[in-house]
Amino acid sequence: MTNTIRTCLKAASASLAALCLAAPAAAPAQIFLTDPIFPSGPIDGSDPLVGLAIPGATPAEYRAHLVWNLRSGLNVAALQCQFSPYLRAVPSYNAILAHHARELAAAYATLEGYFRRVGGRAGPRNFDLYSTQTYNGFSTLRAQLGFCQTGSRIAKAALATPKGQFTQFAAARMREFRSSLIAADDTYAFTRMPIQLAPMAAASARRDCSALPRSERRDCERDR
Repeated sequence: MTNTIRTCLKAASASLAALCLAAPAAAPAQIFLTDPIFPSGPIDGSDPLVGLAIPGATPAEYRAHLVWNLRSGLNVAALQCQFSPYLRAVPSYNAILAHHARELAAAYATLEGYFRRVGGRAGPRNFDLYSTQTYNGFSTLRAQLGFCQTGSRIAKAALATPKGQFTQFAAARMREFRSSLIAADDTYAFTRMPIQLAPMAAASARRDCSALPRSERRDCERDR
């Protein structure tokens, strides 16, 4: 797992042409009529909401933990959210690997050092388990639509974030990203008044007089 991540980061830092995921063609679409609002606000890397516990971590290691969790969540979104090309989950994620490659590589190295420091020879294996469980922690089915919508917005905002500021960006958006793993329904139907339609009277059927005898046809046509 970690070897694959390292390969992706190296490829991204070299060129945008070296993509780790195949990007589908863009097409217009929409998920919600009224977008859900998830709890947001700054978060520290030591907050349990960020991800798995890393006891004994230094402030720098907690920052790397925060960055790595945001990247992992965007990676999961790139895999789970391809049902809507409008979200551009794959091309956005690939571009993030390139745009923020230096910070992502630094976070990887810092976390790798943490697991070697606290786990000794078991460090690499523990890092693999940490990475796998972190990915699993972002996997969702019932909350997929809200997660994908939020992940798409975060990814697009990450691309607009200057290089060297991805850690601050992760601190600003991780709470919202984690909150989107709670299922949210489209509130459009519950926040709009129904349209009142005027009652329509059924049109009365016209009697067919053509089959009647001539003596009765005249009275039938007069009464229609």
